[in-house]
Amino acid sequence: MKHINRPLVCALLAASSLVAPQAALAATSREAQLEARLEKLEAEMQQLRADLANARQEQAASAEQAQTAIAAANANVAAANAKSDEAAAKVAAVESKPQPDGFKSGNTTIKLGGYIKMVASASRFSDGEVATNSLGRDFYLPQVIPTGGGKAQKVEDFTAKQSRFWLNMDTNVGGQSVKGYVEVDFQTSPGTQGSQRTTNGYNLALRRAWMQVGRVTIGQDWSTFQYTGALPESTDFVGTTEGTVFVRQPLIRYSAPLSRDLTLHASVEEPESGTATLGSPALTENGDDRMPDFAARLAYAGKAGEGSLALLARQVRVDAAGVGDNTFGWGVSAAGKIWLNPSKTSDVRAMVTYGHNASRYIGLNFAPDAVYDPVANKLESVNVIAALAAARIAIAPQWRINVMGSYQRVDYANVLTAATIASYNKQAWSAAANIFYSPVKNIDVGLEYRHGERELVSGADGALDRIEFAAKYSF
Repeated sequence: MKHINRPLVCALLAASSLVAPQAALAATSREAQLEARLEKLEAEMQQLRADLANARQEQAASAEQAQTAIAAANANVAAANAKSDEAAAKVAAVESKPQPDGFKSGNTTIKLGGYIKMVASASRFSDGEVATNSLGRDFYLPQVIPTGGGKAQKVEDFTAKQSRFWLNMDTNVGGQSVKGYVEVDFQTSPGTQGSQRTTNGYNLALRRAWMQVGRVTIGQDWSTFQYTGALPESTDFVGTTEGTVFVRQPLIRYSAPLSRDLTLHASVEEPESGTATLGSPALTENGDDRMPDFAARLAYAGKAGEGSLALLARQVRVDAAGVGDNTFGWGVSAAGKIWLNPSKTSDVRAMVTYGHNASRYIGLNFAPDAVYDPVANKLESVNVIAALAAARIAIAPQWRINVMGSYQRVDYANVLTAATIASYNKQAWSAAANIFYSPVKNIDVGLEYRHGERELVSGADGALDRIEFAAKYSF
C-alpha cells in the first residue's frame, strides 16, 4: 500500500471549507478519522514489514543450518565410507597374507609336517624272486635284482612304510635364531617288525636330526656331497637309484654365502668304509675309520635354474685283528636343474658323478668302496661313473608327467682277476615314466612304469619290470 500525502489532503479540505463551512466541519471530522485509520494502517504495515524481515532472517538461518547439516551428514558418510574401505582393505590384506602355522612353546615355534603315502606295486623279476619284506620289494634297488637264469617271478606288494613326519623348530636366543629339525619314517628301520599277514607294524627310523645356529649346521642331514634337487618326482622311494649320490649321516657343516645366488658349503662328516673281501661281493661295514670324511659343495640358485658342484675326500680303512690297510678315496659330482617355464612347474635335471673308492656315496653302495685282498693285505681300488637325467613336464594345471633314466658302471683294479670278482656288480641302468594328478593342493596320485637291469662282472644279468601306484597326502 502507498503512503498517503497528509498535507495535500489538508489543503483540499481547507479549500472546500471556504465554499461550505458546514461541509468543512464535517470534512475535518472525517480527516481526523482518516488520519487515525492511516496511522493504524502504517503501524500495521511496519509490523508486517518487521514480521516479514524476521521471517526472511529465520528462513535464511534455517537454510544455512540445513546446508550445514547436509554438509556434516555428507562428511560423516564420506568418513564412514573411508573407514569401511579401510576395514575392507585390512580384511583383504589379512586374508591374502599366509596364515601362520605351528604353535608356540615358550619362545620356540614348532611346526609339524610330513605326508602319508601308500604304494602298491606289481613286479616281475626275470631271473628269480626277491625275499618278501626286504627293501628290494619296497623300492627300486638294482643291486638286489636276481641274476643267473633263475625262474621268472611275479609279486605284488602294498606298503605305507614311506609315510614321513617331521618337526621344525625355531627359537629366539638373545636375538639369534636357533633352528632345529627332526624327521622320521617307517621305511628305513632295519629288520621286520610286523607281519603282512596280520598287523603290518613297522618302527620309526631316524632320517634327519640337526640344529642350526647362524651358518653352522650340526647333526644328521643329507651329505654335503649330495644335491637333492636332482632327485625326480617318482612313486618310488628314490627313483634313480644307481645314478644318484644318496647319503644321510651325522656332520658338521659351515655355509658361507658368496653372493646373492652362490653359496659354499663345507663339512666334516661321519666316516664309514664298506668294503668287500676278494672272492665275495658281500659288503662289510668295517668301523675301523680314523679320519672323518670331508665334503664341499658350491651351490648356485638363479632365475633360470640351479647348479651344484661337489667334492669329496676320504680315507677307506680295513683292520682285521691288527692286520689291514687303508687307501685314499675321492669323488666329484656335478648336477643342476633348468626351469622350462616361469611358474617352475616344468624342468629338466641331471647329475654326473665320478668316484674313486667312494662307492658308498653313489647308488646306495651298488659297488664296494674297495676290495680287500687278505693274501696281499691290500685294499684294491674301485672306480664308478654314475649319471641320471630326468624331465618334469606340466601338461595341465593339475597334471604332470616325469621321465627319468639312470646308469652306473663299475671298474675294478686291474690286478683283480675276473674269476675272483665274477659275482661283483659291473653295471646297472633303469628307465621310468610316470603321470601324477593333484586334485587338490595336498593330494598327489601317481602311476609309474619302470624297467631296470643289473649285470655282473661274469656277464650274468637280470631285469626288473614294475608297475607302481602311489597316493600321498601332504600336511
